[in-house]
Amino acid sequence: MAGMYRVSQETGSASAHPTTFPGGNGGASFMSTPVRRLSASHLLSAVLFLLASALSSHAVIVRGTVTDPLGAAVAGARVQLIQGKQVAASATSSPDGSFEIRSTAPGRFVLLTSAATFTPSIGQDFYGGRTDIITRNIILEIATVTAQVTVTTTGLPTPLQQASSAITLIPPSALATRVGIVDELRYSPGSTVVLTGQYGGVGSLFVRGGNSDANKVLIDGIPANDVGGRFDFGTVSSTGLTGPTISGVELYRGPNSALYGSDAVASVVNMASPRGSSMHPVINYSGDAGNFHTYRNEVALSGAHNKLDYYGAFSRFDSSNALPLDRYHSATSVANLGYSLTANTQARFTLRNGVSATGTPNAHDFFGISSNGKQADQDLYSGLTLENRTQGNWHNLVRYGIARKREQLYSYEPVGLPVTAFGFTTYYGDVVTIRGANGYSATGRAALNFDSTSPSRNDAVSNRDELYYQTDYTFPKRITALFSFRYEDERGSFVNPAFFTNQKLQRTNFQYTLQFQGDIKNRLFYSLGGAVEKNHLYGIAGTPRIGLAYVPVRPSARFFHGTRLRASVATGVQEPSLSSEFTSLYGQLLTAGNTTAIADYNVKPIQALRSRTYDIGVEQNILNQRLILKGGYFHNQFDHQLDFIDKGTLESVFGIKTSVAQLYGALLNTLEFRAQGLEIEVQYQPLNHLFLRGGYTYLASVVTQSFSSDAAANGTSATNPNLPGIPIGSSYPLVGARPFRRPPHTGFFAAEYTGTKFSAAFKGALASRSDDSTFQSYNDFNGGNTLLLPNKDLDFGYAKLDLNGTYAINRHLTAFTELGNLLSQQHIGPIGYPGLPFTVRAGLKVRIGGD
Repeated sequence: MAGMYRVSQETGSASAHPTTFPGGNGGASFMSTPVRRLSASHLLSAVLFLLASALSSHAVIVRGTVTDPLGAAVAGARVQLIQGKQVAASATSSPDGSFEIRSTAPGRFVLLTSAATFTPSIGQDFYGGRTDIITRNIILEIATVTAQVTVTTTGLPTPLQQASSAITLIPPSALATRVGIVDELRYSPGSTVVLTGQYGGVGSLFVRGGNSDANKVLIDGIPANDVGGRFDFGTVSSTGLTGPTISGVELYRGPNSALYGSDAVASVVNMASPRGSSMHPVINYSGDAGNFHTYRNEVALSGAHNKLDYYGAFSRFDSSNALPLDRYHSATSVANLGYSLTANTQARFTLRNGVSATGTPNAHDFFGISSNGKQADQDLYSGLTLENRTQGNWHNLVRYGIARKREQLYSYEPVGLPVTAFGFTTYYGDVVTIRGANGYSATGRAALNFDSTSPSRNDAVSNRDELYYQTDYTFPKRITALFSFRYEDERGSFVNPAFFTNQKLQRTNFQYTLQFQGDIKNRLFYSLGGAVEKNHLYGIAGTPRIGLAYVPVRPSARFFHGTRLRASVATGVQEPSLSSEFTSLYGQLLTAGNTTAIADYNVKPIQALRSRTYDIGVEQNILNQRLILKGGYFHNQFDHQLDFIDKGTLESVFGIKTSVAQLYGALLNTLEFRAQGLEIEVQYQPLNHLFLRGGYTYLASVVTQSFSSDAAANGTSATNPNLPGIPIGSSYPLVGARPFRRPPHTGFFAAEYTGTKFSAAFKGALASRSDDSTFQSYNDFNGGNTLLLPNKDLDFGYAKLDLNGTYAINRHLTAFTELGNLLSQQHIGPIGYPGLPFTVRAGLKVRIGGD
């Protein structure tokens, strides 16, 4: 038998001992000691290499780049991979900002990143399997600035410092004690919110002088507008907009039809529901009560387990309001479920369902009594998204979304003073005096109901199915190309039996978008692109957009050190609503079967409403990112807007003989108006726990063309016989006047204190007087115009002040209160619609479970 090695127990080294064959007289050793040691070293290295290879082939690899908000690499940043409460692995970013972390354990992870002079970053949690390679880029903010990223500007996550447009982010914390989102929308430059009534009243948003139906609204990426752009913010609950991860509201000021298609004419409002992140289930309950028989209950369940993250919430809100016959209630359900098919491919289901009902007291101050009716709404938005990001720089997303919106308007037994004439009964309100903010007043009775319309029910339906695909790729030199395709199937209907109305429509629309964005030396950031939309109603429309941001001086701790300039040029397009389509000149002639008149007068279908804008802005860091001044100028042109033309103007101006066409009036794309203005915003953080913010907007808007209200050209303006010589726009603003309900001066301020246990906020929204109408044309007791008042400065200015506070009793229990309208001002809404006086709500928040 051959000689064998024996390992010395004392030294651990191998030594040779002579071994003899049986019957032999001894023999030599097989080889020398140095050779034997070299072979053992090779064997050990091979074992270690095989072991390392086996481990690395079963490791989660997370790699990416750490940069500052301007895209410059951050070297020496410590990046920790957190799993549960433990640090699974860590790495330090190299001089080019890159890092790579490996972990042998699969599961859900979070990246915690820190570096000198930067605010620590806690990333979005994600799932990683044993063989997954995951890319996670990290953006670190300056130590005194909270991380802020916008998605609405370019369709991709972009730091605000690189954005070329004006953006306002409403964080979840701002909505923590709110019932809805209307009040928080007031605290943005360039925006005016008009709440017609009290809780549950129609909430309209006017951005930079645009119409209230010119805002594209997205809920978890799903278009939420009615067909034609209308959206009621008054019924939107804060439920599902406050949560454990990224959520809240984003307001993009300016048109962006290049990315979002029709209706993004004045702004884009993007609402996002939270995602579950806790490794253990968390139940959050909130309950409160207040004056006007107000109470609210909300419960939410969230968490994450392996590849699944989940969030679900439900709330119910009730109030009697301060007017008779104006009780309001709403119930909101929200769900957000995500599942990681792989580390780089995720499926997500979202749902938001709102059911509400409110009384319809009408313009109470015009009648002295409340109308007897109810409006009910059922709004559902849901989507399924599949998203993939390859190991390189290629990202793909496909989403199928639906919107199902139904509205019923009930008129019950009429109230008021009944007067019968010619077989018809009209019900009048009390004798009232209507006083405008401009000093004019009118006294009389206004017609409130008619027996031919009470009791009755109107039904409106607006449905949309959408398929959206987006692909984007980042090339070297940080150049990103984005292409998207959008398909929409829209259906709508309106039924009013009292007037024998039964209107229905269906539209199929397509949109193609191409966009490029990038930067040059982390100083100049650009975004340029455009879209081509094929709309079923108005045909093909193009919407280009260009944006630039330039940082001549990078932010630092030095005084007045940090300057950012931005500029953008964009266009918007809006499709007409269902009612606009049917009341247009073409729609009425087509419904009547009068194709002869269509041919004789060369009448075309109603066209798209358009806008174009350019804006410039500057952001100046004054004091170490603690004091920041922002300023901007915008110029908007809204043309091809809708104008109602009476039969006299149709004949005298357009040469259409209404006796032949059998018309009393029709909508045409003849209205034009302009809006330009200045925006200023200041942010100041004097202490770590105290944040101050304020802003002011000057808006100069004017109607430049209108054939429904051009008193000089057409004599179509109305007059009040008690106010001779004063032209009045009864339903539309006069040429040369301001559009209705858009005050020239608006402002806001907020002082927020955030402590370990106690937090409080004092906020105010301010507005000057604005133009409006009483809309009481031929509606006084004698069928005349004595209740019309001059338009200029008809609506009152206001100062709405709110105060809220929270106190953490322990980690599971928090008490909170909210005081609304501290000055109890009644003229926050438009003339005739009294707002809620002083309100108070108080309650508790309970948290059970979690990490």
